[in-house]
Amino acid sequence: MTPKVSVRGATMPASPIRRLMPLAEEAKRRGVHVYHLNIGQPDLETPPAMRERLARLTERVYAYTPSAGTPEFLASLQSYYRRLNVSLSTDEILATTGGSEAILFAMLACANQGDEVLVVEPYYTNYNAFATMAGLRLVALPSRVEDGFHLPPIEVWEKARTDRTRLVLLCNPNNPTGTVYSREELERVAGFCREHGLFLVADEVYREFVYDGRESVSALQLPGFEELVVVVDSLSKRYSACGIRLGCFATRNREVYSAALRMAQGRLSPPGLAQFVAVGAQDLPPDYAQQVVAEYRKRRDVLYEGLRKIPGVFLTRPEGAFYFVARLPVADADDFARWLLADFEHQRSTVMVAPASGFYATPGLGADQVRIAYVLNETDLRAAVGVLEEALKVYAGRVERESVVGSR
Repeated sequence: MTPKVSVRGATMPASPIRRLMPLAEEAKRRGVHVYHLNIGQPDLETPPAMRERLARLTERVYAYTPSAGTPEFLASLQSYYRRLNVSLSTDEILATTGGSEAILFAMLACANQGDEVLVVEPYYTNYNAFATMAGLRLVALPSRVEDGFHLPPIEVWEKARTDRTRLVLLCNPNNPTGTVYSREELERVAGFCREHGLFLVADEVYREFVYDGRESVSALQLPGFEELVVVVDSLSKRYSACGIRLGCFATRNREVYSAALRMAQGRLSPPGLAQFVAVGAQDLPPDYAQQVVAEYRKRRDVLYEGLRKIPGVFLTRPEGAFYFVARLPVADADDFARWLLADFEHQRSTVMVAPASGFYATPGLGADQVRIAYVLNETDLRAAVGVLEEALKVYAGRVERESVVGSR
């Protein structure tokens, strides 16, 4: 008898961000240039202060590092958070294999199999995979593109909570919507968590990426909520270093930290070379983050101004991160995304987008939406807008819809 794969393995969802990659690769083999707006892979250089660290590596054996992270790297994280006016000891921070492992550790430490996680949709699609691994159920609360995807009122949270609810998971600034939650929004949700004995897990990977004078508030900065807050973080986007796979898990809750540390011991150690490289971030000039944010703000404006002129497209101006969700004049964005890669080209180019349905849990939502990442240079973004405009003119599944642009 042939053994069967586990239920967990069989139900593991495919990534809507990457599942169209075979079509993209086939388009490239045909000689078609593909503008990748589907994935948050920055094209900025990883800072020299980090890259040059490798030349200073003298170890002859690349050994295991401490499970919690090297003292040098943890001290650099402590210094980074101190500059944000967040006071943490090094034994309140764990180095992780990317932000992904930090999210998984948080789920495993804060909830039991079969428990529920409240999350606002649309949400980062890989939360589905982490929840499946942890045996948890995501319970999605609605937000609306017309409202800039800001948090729903507290009555919606109360209605969604059950006896199995154990934690709230928020991404701020948000992937995929580009929304930045205000301090008041965060405090309302944190108060809800405290009232009902829930953990607040804050995914703050895009913390620096806020625009137009907005403030990015860390959940670690909320006084009175120390015991319920867990922050997951990553160096991938902040320093354009996705490939080093290095992140962190931070909490002042001693029991949660201890649980996550034992998980970290079980996987032995986070990437040692990555930690060595990452310490170089301490040598970056004080205005490094401002320069990067200014570049992404320009890219945001190029894409926003270009797309808002396309008939039938609806979007609001992103407030942070480097993504937004746009509603297109199509009935089926999944079909449109496949068609772009398999059957369409304009001047030997096409565009790859991420269908937004994969960022929703509620069936049918996001069917006419796409997530777009503005991680390409301005020239490529302008060209991609032109390709998308031409595609929408000839796509057979186009539906007529009035163009509306959000005012946020």
